[in-house]
Formats: sequence, C-alpha cells, structure tokens
Amino acid sequence: MTTRMTRIATTLAAAAVAAALAGTALAQQKCEDPKVLRFSIIPTEETIQELTIYKPVIDILAKNTGKKIEFYMPTSYASVIEAMLGNWVDIAVHGPASYVIGNEKSKTIEVFATYAKAKGIFQEEGPGYHAVLVVKKGSKFADIKSLKGAVVALADPASTSGNLLPRVEFAGTIGGVELEAYFSKVVYSGSHDKSAVAVHEGKADAAFVATHRLDNVIQRGLAKAEDFVVLWKSRLVPQDPFTYRAQLCPELKDKIKATFLGLHTQPAAEKFLKNLQSIKFVSMESKDYDIIRDLRKAQEKQKKN
Repeated sequence: MTTRMTRIATTLAAAAVAAALAGTALAQQKCEDPKVLRFSIIPTEETIQELTIYKPVIDILAKNTGKKIEFYMPTSYASVIEAMLGNWVDIAVHGPASYVIGNEKSKTIEVFATYAKAKGIFQEEGPGYHAVLVVKKGSKFADIKSLKGAVVALADPASTSGNLLPRVEFAGTIGGVELEAYFSKVVYSGSHDKSAVAVHEGKADAAFVATHRLDNVIQRGLAKAEDFVVLWKSRLVPQDPFTYRAQLCPELKDKIKATFLGLHTQPAAEKFLKNLQSIKFVSMESKDYDIIRDLRKAQEKQKKN
C-alpha cells in the first residue's frame, strides 16, 4: 500500500470513529433528564392513603436520583397510561393489563420491576396473584351455576383480574358466553376494593377481585376473611408492573430501578413494604407479561366469533 493510500485509509478510519462517537453523543443528547420526576399509581379505594405509604420511597428515590418527585393523581387506569404517553408522568404503577395496553400503544412505557408479595389470607407468596370470584358467605350462591342471572361487579375495563381474566378465562367455565349474557347485570365499581365491599354490603351478588386487593380490604377492617366465599380462581398472573418512560436517560433509569430493587435493604422503606404486604421488589421485563398479551388475543378472538 502506498503512503498516500495509507493516509487515506487512516483518515477514513478516524472519520468513522469520529462519526460513531458523534452518533453516541447525539443519542445521549436525545434522552431526557428532567429536573422533576412525576410518579403515579393506579387508583384504589385508598389512593390518598397510599400517598402517605409511598412517601418514604419517594424520599429515597429523590435522594438517589437527585430529582424532585411530584405525584400525579389518577382518575382511572387509563388516565395513568395517557399521562405516561403524554409525558406528564415519568414513573408509574399499572395493572398488568393496563400496562400491556399502554405498551401496545407505545413502547415508551417500559417495565422494570414488580413486588414479591408475602403470603396473605388469599394471596400467595411471590410476584404473582390470582383473580377470584367471591360471594358473601351465607348467601344463596353456592356455586357458579347458582350465579346465573345475578349481579356481578368488575373493577375497571383496563383491569386484569377485574375484567380481562373474567371475560376470557372465567368465560370458558360458563360455555364461552359473554358475562352480560350470563349475569343479569355487570357493573364497574372503579376498584377492587369497591367491588369487594359491594359484595360485603349486598350491593352486588358477586365480584371478581385480585387476591392481594381482597387481603387489603380485610386488613383495613372493611370486611373479614370469613365474610367471603371463593367460587372460582384464575391461573397465576404477574403482579402490577412498575414502569418508567423509555425516553429517560439510561443512567437515570438505572438509578430508579436500583432504588426499588434495593428497598428491602433500606430501614426507611420497611413500613412501606409491610403496608404492601411485600418482601421485596424483583426485576421484570416486558416478556414476563406475555400471559396478558395471550389473554388479550383470546379476548379479541372471542369478539370475532
């Protein structure tokens, strides 16, 4: 190779390296590093109470990220999704189904963790839970067949255990018919807590609720475990996903994830984990929620048939 050709090759190589470095710098510039991080959770009966519960976590998150943390008050599962898609919220807790819905709309909603529950009354230990169909003990409803023509409560259209599982998995136990064709009335209460309380107070004959949410109702003294009878239980599904916006800078996302995964080592977070009846947080990926995607596909197939 001539000296001139060697110089040309060296120049081209240097240019390629410079271009690669420039591309990396550009990619880093495109990520977002906001001064304020907005946090939100799916609504429950005690959302206001949960603000207090989450305070030590928010304090630890603020310290670890160096950011001010603000809370966004949701009105529904869908409002949390829209807030993330609209860049109003940076970190959020979704239901498994609402996360998948949001993730289908935009890959910018990225799951990073969930909590591993301690063993409860209806809830089993680990990062999964069941949907259960409950009736009030002592009522005339002794089995699923007896519920035909009854009033049933669901939580929210975007809820996994309070809508998706009942409409897909439970529907298979009643011949694949729609819930509205089996029950005399299907109502959305707005949350699992309200659904369980509706059964307890006789405002609904039955309700589909998540096992950990049912435990929560009992722990808050709104009902007793012996007030309910479980007539059906779904397969195990993953717990609520904790997510952040994919546009956030990698270093910031790493700090957020590390904060949650390390909460069980923080004395200040001990009460938080206890209130959530959780042992610790565990890492999660999008593929961990494929069971929800399969259920949604099955639901779409039902609608076409």
